[in-house]
Amino acid sequence: MEYLEIVLMFVKAFAVGGIICTIAQIIINFTELTSGKILVMFMLAGIALTALGLYQPIVEFAGAGATVPISGFGYLLANGAMKGAQKGLFQALTGPLAAASAGVSAAVLFSFIMALIFKSHTKYN
Repeated sequence: MEYLEIVLMFVKAFAVGGIICTIAQIIINFTELTSGKILVMFMLAGIALTALGLYQPIVEFAGAGATVPISGFGYLLANGAMKGAQKGLFQALTGPLAAASAGVSAAVLFSFIMALIFKSHTKYN
């Protein structure tokens, strides 16, 4: 790979990821929605855009810029369900779990390790 191609790949990922985060920040600033509701909304948007066939081109263009945000998790779940549905009903239900298992397992494992290393406390202590 040429250096210019690598730089362009980073720029595209940063731009798309930045746009997604900017939309989230605008929603935070101008609405009364809680962070949890915004996360669910973005995940459902990733699922809906994947179901409509609109998120795959974004992933192909931006790579990690589209797959790392929470909307990328929705894309991952929907993609797993669609691939599983080609094999049958049971695989349509288990496909999202299989697709997301590595990321969820890593999050749980690293969270546990950090909980062992650092002492947790409330924000106001």
